[in-house]
Amino acid sequence: MNKIAIVTDSTCDLPDDVIEKFDIKMLPLRVIYSHGEFRDRIEISPREVYENLSNEIPKTSLPVPADVIALFQELEDQGYTHILAILISSGLSGTYNMVKKISDDFNKFKIELLDSKSLTMGLGFPVIEAARELIKYNDFQKVIDKAYEVINKTHTYYVLKTLEYLRKGGRIGAVEGTVGEFLGIKPIISIDDEGKYYTYCKVRGRKKSINELYKIVREKVEGKMINVAIMHGNDEKEATRLLERIKEIGNVNEIFVGQISPVLGIHTGPGLMGVVTYEV
Repeated sequence: MNKIAIVTDSTCDLPDDVIEKFDIKMLPLRVIYSHGEFRDRIEISPREVYENLSNEIPKTSLPVPADVIALFQELEDQGYTHILAILISSGLSGTYNMVKKISDDFNKFKIELLDSKSLTMGLGFPVIEAARELIKYNDFQKVIDKAYEVINKTHTYYVLKTLEYLRKGGRIGAVEGTVGEFLGIKPIISIDDEGKYYTYCKVRGRKKSINELYKIVREKVEGKMINVAIMHGNDEKEATRLLERIKEIGNVNEIFVGQISPVLGIHTGPGLMGVVTYEV
């Protein structure tokens, strides 16, 4: 009898109750301050990060290799036969490559690693749908196929109040807007096929940029059902307003609303507003 584990990392932004309900194993990335290191979502919260940004912008890092080894060893000891690890885009983090190297040393069970080419709920949707598929079939290949299918049907878009944090964190990639920022031009940022950021379109002003996110969702639902995640960076009020608008569109099967993880918040700063869509 197969015993299959679903593994992801802390940038998936799935709610804690969902992670617990589906017994998803989560590897925490790290938040590094001058006074110490903290495990993402476990030892530090998004609110703590935002409240301290004016004092210090911390660095971020991969999960500790020892945490990955310990998790794999624990799963081995518990009799797991298969592991499916779905992780943050390798174009944005070295997490995937590090876990891959460690997985090569474990040969008592079968390990499949998937590069989500995304982050936040662009990673979370494939993880939760793989977990649901596991409950239905307990078939490793079906679970893998489902995760791939969802990855290919998931799209992520977000807007920032400022590009300052993305630049400081070295994650700016192909995102344009440095000069336009002074004119109030906001790039809607998405993720390309290589799992890297790029400018999807440009809009002038905060209000219009959030309205553009709404329009993107509205276009996605034409003739199909979708799941939607609204993710924010310490701006619950604006996220709630966007939620109410999206609810009125129809053809939305399931909606998640939440705050992005501390590691992601460090690179995007306060005020991020994003939508992730998954065609059901």
